[in-house]
Amino acid sequence: MRSCSPCAACKFLRRRCAEDCIFAPYFPSQDPHRFAIVHKVFGASNISKALQELPVDQRGDAASSMVFEANARVRDPVYGCVGAISYLQNQVSQLQMQLTVAQTELLRIKMQQDLPSPPYLAPTNNFNNIDSQPAYLNFPPSTNVIQDPSLKTESIWT
Repeated sequence: MRSCSPCAACKFLRRRCAEDCIFAPYFPSQDPHRFAIVHKVFGASNISKALQELPVDQRGDAASSMVFEANARVRDPVYGCVGAISYLQNQVSQLQMQLTVAQTELLRIKMQQDLPSPPYLAPTNNFNNIDSQPAYLNFPPSTNVIQDPSLKTESIWT
């Protein structure tokens, strides 16, 4: 048998809590805010109808769902819980994209480490030594370049 204390719904509605009160199991007197927010969004009559139409084993989940939806609607009057769901779906999409980028970068680095570097890209320690440079970097010294005075152009800065 239930204690003499009325449930949160009956307290809020200022009525006597009956023995078979539909609200009592789902809106206990210790948490009056839980019913107040649901009542504000859905109304006591709609809550009662929704709970009565469900099998007893599903009513607890329905009451919790109504509380969640009411809280979401109060936080975001336009989108409610749909806005929260959309936000979380967008976050999941962004995180999946970041994960894909990170996995691609990891694969690229792994492939670079597995491939032997071509001889023309091999690092050299001493660029001053002409013999240690790759063949395409062996230019003739600048003293061997023919300088034709007729090819010189006049500078506008002098």
